[in-house]
Amino acid sequence: MGTPEFAVASLEAIAAAGHTVCGVFSQPDRPVGRHQGKLQPTPVKAAAQALGLPVYQPAKLRDGTALALIEELDPELIVVAAYGRILPDDILAYPPKGCINVHSSLLPKYRGAAPINWAILNGERETGVTIMHMASELDAGDIILQRSTAIDDNETAGALFTRLAALGGEALVQALDQIGAGTAARTPQDHAAATFAPMLSKELSPMDFGRTAWQLHNQVRGLQPWPVAVTELGGIRCKVFSTDVCEDRSDAAPGTVLSAGKDGIRIACGDGSVLRINELQADGGKRMSAADYLRGHPIHVS
Repeated sequence: MGTPEFAVASLEAIAAAGHTVCGVFSQPDRPVGRHQGKLQPTPVKAAAQALGLPVYQPAKLRDGTALALIEELDPELIVVAAYGRILPDDILAYPPKGCINVHSSLLPKYRGAAPINWAILNGERETGVTIMHMASELDAGDIILQRSTAIDDNETAGALFTRLAALGGEALVQALDQIGAGTAARTPQDHAAATFAPMLSKELSPMDFGRTAWQLHNQVRGLQPWPVAVTELGGIRCKVFSTDVCEDRSDAAPGTVLSAGKDGIRIACGDGSVLRINELQADGGKRMSAADYLRGHPIHVS
C-alpha cells in the first residue's frame, strides 16, 4: 500500500527480493495540469503496472470494500509506505504476519505526514528510516529496525527524499527477512519522546529575516519541492531555491540587502548573520541564478 514516489523504491525492492506481491493498493488517480482535465496514475500505480502487478484504488477504506479485496487476496503481510490513508483496525488485524510501515524518520521523532521536510526545517544533522509494526495510533507501533543517515548542510528535502526512499527499500527487505525467520524485533517506542511532523502549507513559505541565516537556509532547503520559501526583493515576490550561510557578520538591520552582484544577493539576518541567495524565481518568471536575475531586476543596496 503506497501512493507517492517515496513508496516506489519499497515496492521495487520487495519485487526484486523475490517476494510475491499479490496486490498493490494506491490512492485514486487525480487530475493534473493547469486545466485539471486529465487523470494521472500515482507513481506507485505506474510502478506496479510496469511490474505486471494488480492495482486496487478504493476510494474509502472503512466501507468494507477494501477489506473485501484484502480477504480475496489473502496476504500473509501488508506493507505500507506513504499510502496517505489511515488503515482501520479490521484491515490491520487481517494478515497473520501483521502490517508493517516504512516511515522516513527515526521514530519516535517526526511522526506524521512530512518527516523529511521537518527534519531539515528544524536543522537536524541526522535522520533515517524506521520499519515498524503498525498500530491504531499514527506512527506509534513497535519498531522492527532503523537505518540512519547524515543530513548534509546543503541537502534539500527533495534530495533527502530520494535517498531515504532507497534506504527504506533496503531496510524493508531486511525486515521482511527477519519476519520470515521469526526474528523480527518489537521494540516499543518511547511515546514521551515523540515529536510530530504535520502537513506543509504555504503559510510556512514567507522568509522572516529576523531569524538567523541558518534558520532561513534550513527553511529554503526544507520547503523544496513544495511549497518553497518566498521573499520580496525590490518589491517583487520571489521563490528562493538555493542559499548559503556567509561567514561574515553584519550589524545592519535584518532584511537589509548588503550586496547584489555576480556572487549572489547577500542579506542581513537576525543575530548579525548573513544569508546569500544564489538561485531564485520571480513570480511569472523562470528559475535562474541570482546573477542572471539581477541583470533584469537591479536591486538597491543599502
